[in-house]
Amino acid sequence: MKPMNWRKGFLRVLSIGVLLSSAAIRGMAQELPKIYDASVPRERQIALAESAAPAEVSSKATVYILGLKGDEKVREGTNGFSCFVGRHFVKPTETTVEPTCFDAEGSRTLLLVYLHGEELRTSGKSEADIKADVANGYTEGRFKYPSKPGFLYMMSSQNRLGPTSDNGTASFPPHLMFYAPNMTTKDIGFDSQPKLSYLGMTNPGAGDNLIVVLPKAPASHADH
Repeated sequence: MKPMNWRKGFLRVLSIGVLLSSAAIRGMAQELPKIYDASVPRERQIALAESAAPAEVSSKATVYILGLKGDEKVREGTNGFSCFVGRHFVKPTETTVEPTCFDAEGSRTLLLVYLHGEELRTSGKSEADIKADVANGYTEGRFKYPSKPGFLYMMSSQNRLGPTSDNGTASFPPHLMFYAPNMTTKDIGFDSQPKLSYLGMTNPGAGDNLIVVLPKAPASHADH
């Protein structure tokens, strides 16, 4: 699996206006350190992880926080979902911040990839090393792709993703991601990656492919 590689291409597909449309969101993201690590207070980490999904879901989910040796389970859930704050280095002085909640199928499969990757990251492995290890893990059968349709929540207002075109990070709108193993852009009606602000694919044709959907905010009363 290449869980983070899709972002560079997809962030370029989305307009900079979508990425940086909300000053309020940018402000919240900038409250976090450039390098998200175990120094972020425990309760702050838990709140960020839970912010990925609706409270009805995240309040009953298993929660992980980042410790000195990788992600640590701090609460056992009851609904099959798992919430944590993913990250990867886009440069030595900057990481992404990715509050995520997997459904039960993702918790059974993809979550294990993320947990293993973070264990390697905290031990000092480079992103290239992690990518290679994960690829070998799929080849060797240590990791599995989702076996059925499902999704993960990334609905936090504090998503900070990358790399952007200047190899940094930027605020990214709340969104949903649906498992779409081996699907191509033709399966959703496009000859290539759609140039839309609300829809895209992470890795068309691959087993770890995801469809990304940015929900449109409901119209205000003034718009009716």
